[in-house]
Amino acid sequence: MSDAVRLEWTSDAVVRRSIREVEAHVAGSGWDQPPRLYALVPTSDLLAAEPQLAASLGIDAPRAAGSLTPVEQEDVPSERPLELVLQQIMWPPQVLGCAAVMERVVLPSAAEADLPDDAAELARVLTDHPLREDVRIAAAATRDGRAHCAVRVRTHDADDAVLDGPTLVPGLLRLLARSLED
Repeated sequence: MSDAVRLEWTSDAVVRRSIREVEAHVAGSGWDQPPRLYALVPTSDLLAAEPQLAASLGIDAPRAAGSLTPVEQEDVPSERPLELVLQQIMWPPQVLGCAAVMERVVLPSAAEADLPDDAAELARVLTDHPLREDVRIAAAATRDGRAHCAVRVRTHDADDAVLDGPTLVPGLLRLLARSLED
């Protein structure tokens, strides 16, 4: 694969489109979903390896050029936080990027000072806190350093209310980028 083609696949717009697609797919299943992990592969490579896939999806080569396809990874361990799982993953070279989706509870920064250190007590406080917000975080990173995030807030659960940007969740983006290092 030439460097020019690789850059086309990992343009900011392609990465943004990929993570918005992943987030919308997960949103279609509702809330309270387990964490999910995706490999981002060049669509043209996937279709070359699986030509029947192109026919079944109605995708032709020109539409596939310059796009990434998210491939959901099965068997993501649910008994450990996704952040720990990401520290142990290594992707093969044909994977140009990866994406993760997880749900979290967030509080205003002023409320964080009073949180307990004990994990069980923290879980109880977060569950009952009047200022809590449930969010779905989707983040993608590529081998060449591109990144994009999408965040959906449960109380504003609409496609046009999804926030997105290249640096919304920097810690998760760093973990995704490290999983792509050779």
